[in-house]
Amino acid sequence: MRQFSVRALLAPAVLAAAIALAGCDADSISPSGRALAPLSEKMKATIAEKNMDVGSPILARIFKEEAEMEIWKKNRDGEFTLLKTYPICKWSGDLGPKKREGDRQAPEGFYTITPGQMNPASNYYLAFNTGFPNAYDRAWGYTGSELMVHGDCSSRGCYAMTDEQIQEIYALARESFLGGQKEFQLQAYPFRMTALSMARHRNNPNFAFWRMLKEGYDDFEATHQEPKVAVCEKRYVFDAVPPEGSTQPLSFDPRGACPVYRLDPTIADAVLDHRRQEQEKMASYIASGVDTVPFRTGIDGGTNPVFLAKLSTRTEDGRVYQINASGPDAPGALPHTPSVAPVKVAAAPTSAAPEELGSVPTPQPTERSAPPQKLANLTGFIDNLLSQPAEAKPTAEKVAPEAKRKPAAPIRVAAPATRPALTALQPKLVKNAAPRTPTPAPKKEEPPQLRTAYAPQPADPVLPGAQPMLQAGSFTSFR
Repeated sequence: MRQFSVRALLAPAVLAAAIALAGCDADSISPSGRALAPLSEKMKATIAEKNMDVGSPILARIFKEEAEMEIWKKNRDGEFTLLKTYPICKWSGDLGPKKREGDRQAPEGFYTITPGQMNPASNYYLAFNTGFPNAYDRAWGYTGSELMVHGDCSSRGCYAMTDEQIQEIYALARESFLGGQKEFQLQAYPFRMTALSMARHRNNPNFAFWRMLKEGYDDFEATHQEPKVAVCEKRYVFDAVPPEGSTQPLSFDPRGACPVYRLDPTIADAVLDHRRQEQEKMASYIASGVDTVPFRTGIDGGTNPVFLAKLSTRTEDGRVYQINASGPDAPGALPHTPSVAPVKVAAAPTSAAPEELGSVPTPQPTERSAPPQKLANLTGFIDNLLSQPAEAKPTAEKVAPEAKRKPAAPIRVAAPATRPALTALQPKLVKNAAPRTPTPAPKKEEPPQLRTAYAPQPADPVLPGAQPMLQAGSFTSFR
């Protein structure tokens, strides 16, 4: 009962902080809203199996090249353990850090997520702000705003998940905040920073920046503890503590000189040993001539392969849509795109007499109607038939019995139901038809293309079929 009371008091406080920063209407957030959706029983069971508590702290890691997001959670032994890996539906830009507003780059580096950065009223289902620019980014003068992790599978500088995924990630963060965690760390990397991956990307202009990030990556890999991050001399510093015997706390100026510090002695042995092993492996890979990854520019992000396998395309009204292939093993449903039922056209009879054709319902013209050239020929034939003198009309011996008419009765042609019968006569009479200008055949549409990470950027670089993006600039856009 006490736990329920604490949660009842904390939940509105957490949401209030998020709402205040997002600038949204608090009345729009109801207790049954998606921001308060409970964790699934399956997730709760997984947390219990991994010796964790629902309210224990979390840590997130993102890898661009692999298009994956990891959620780690602290277990009862005090170490972070991998809870779940989520395939990223879409990230934009290229490998490398974000440097300026509008470059479409998703950020790389170490960021801090507080309750105030959670957006329960995002136009992209749910979202949280990465906190870009951080102290390191500002030291270099990098610009940009509202770089999010959100739903809706559409990205312009963000990391986009599916709605189902972001709902679960949001709930995990919410439960950790309610459990007492004041902020959680988001580590955003270009790729999994193993020795082999570093060797393969050694020719990239961002390599020096990535070697700096790898120090924090290695600290976490060696200890499974959240690395303490600081910035001085426009570079990241990890797990720094005052020199031995000093009683003064360290003070870091992102643009100024670094203070005298040392690596935290409680983890120094494990960290330094892991760093040494990684450096030796990387040197070995480079000496063996491992192939490098070509440096590319102008690409537009990537999508996890599991989504490429689940996506299909459809063309309607000249527009290309991408839709999620249904199935129980789908990684997460994409935003729904309304479908249009196909028009069924009854096939016209081919051997009925003119009298019988008059009772057949006439289908409405559709895209499957006869080509324009055939219609032109048929029109010419009808005009010619009606304008011929009596002696030029076909005699009974030249016309099939079912096509005979009484001499005194006028010729009546039912359009378009009489097309098959009249077409049968066309080879004999079309030579006298008035000349017609052929109608050009309709332009063949190009088959829809499914974009990948290294495909040329289209005119509108938004994932087809996704919701339109809003101009970034402030939380009033409700991202």
